[in-house]
Amino acid sequence: MTHRIVIIGAGYAGLTAAARVARQVRDVEVVLVNARDTFVERVRLHEIAAGAAVGEHALADLLRGTGVRLRIGRVESIDPERRVLRIAGTAGDDALDDGTLGYDTLVYALGSVAGAGVPGVAEHAEDVAELGTARGLHRRVLDVAARGGTVTVVGGGLTGIEAATELAETHPRLRVRLLVGTTVGAMLSTKGRAHLARVFDRFGIEVRTGARVTEVRESSLVLADGETVDTDITVWATGFGVPDLAARAGLAVDATGRVLVDDTLRSTSHPEVYAAGDATAVRLPSGRELRMACATAKPLGRHAADSIAARLAGRTPRPFRFQYLLQCISLGRRDGLIQFVDAEDAPKERVLTGRTAARLKELILRYALRTAYQTGPYPPRRRVSGRQPAHSTHA
Repeated sequence: MTHRIVIIGAGYAGLTAAARVARQVRDVEVVLVNARDTFVERVRLHEIAAGAAVGEHALADLLRGTGVRLRIGRVESIDPERRVLRIAGTAGDDALDDGTLGYDTLVYALGSVAGAGVPGVAEHAEDVAELGTARGLHRRVLDVAARGGTVTVVGGGLTGIEAATELAETHPRLRVRLLVGTTVGAMLSTKGRAHLARVFDRFGIEVRTGARVTEVRESSLVLADGETVDTDITVWATGFGVPDLAARAGLAVDATGRVLVDDTLRSTSHPEVYAAGDATAVRLPSGRELRMACATAKPLGRHAADSIAARLAGRTPRPFRFQYLLQCISLGRRDGLIQFVDAEDAPKERVLTGRTAARLKELILRYALRTAYQTGPYPPRRRVSGRQPAHSTHA
């Protein structure tokens, strides 16, 4: 009976894992399950929120010639004892008759979702965590910008920085405010933060540090000191969470719901399950947890595929090894910041800024998309034996 490998989630990790394992192993069925029929470059969602028509690609086109079978539907539950998924709204080649799909090996790559926040976030705040919410934010911004209104971005990490600068550059009449609990760009070097300050000043972005939000209302924010800040739109950008599907299925997860894995990315509780991407709890040798990012999702997807291929060939998989190299931040379309970091993601003082940094980030994003799949005809799938394909150890 043909061994079936099912990958759920077609983000950077899932798409990479599906294409890579299909390329390495013959005599298996590889099925990629995703809630929508497109691959979304989530690293471009702040651009979409500002009005750019970018970042969405038909999965059928990306997978053509790979041998990967595509299923469109939302995974509602996992039964790890029976090794069966229940999927709603299935479609694709040979759509499922009863909404279930069995697997021999599962790769859990559902990625991340908008993080939970303070009271009122779900009801009154926008986010750039998903394609639909980014487009919804754009529609609201058009109206508010036309009358010179205010958008308040909450969060001083990469998501908040990119959203604030993109909106400010694209909509000059829009008043953009950034509220931060501690420091803007805490992950950056002194030089990096200095460049941010210059960019914020050029765009007229109001930055308030030490402003911890405790409640979001329809047209205002309440701070910890009791102050009320008026706003037309609130963009919540304080971090990301993960779906609760793995926890509901009984897989071993950490306190945030991320799947616990060994150094081959195999679930610590269910050996037939692997995990990759944002919903995976992976730590560096120092104990520092990998951050949620395209830069980590793709290497995780590659390694999950390599581990599966090795075990199917009767070999011992290599342990996952990873080193950081840099962080890429877009500051509108004509400016950027490349922050060089050490292997543990701590910032070095060296940075690259301006148009050169913006162009470099764009090249990296295009490369990230291209290398998540293989274009053109695929060679015949081979049996896995001998040397494992080399895999990147840094991002």
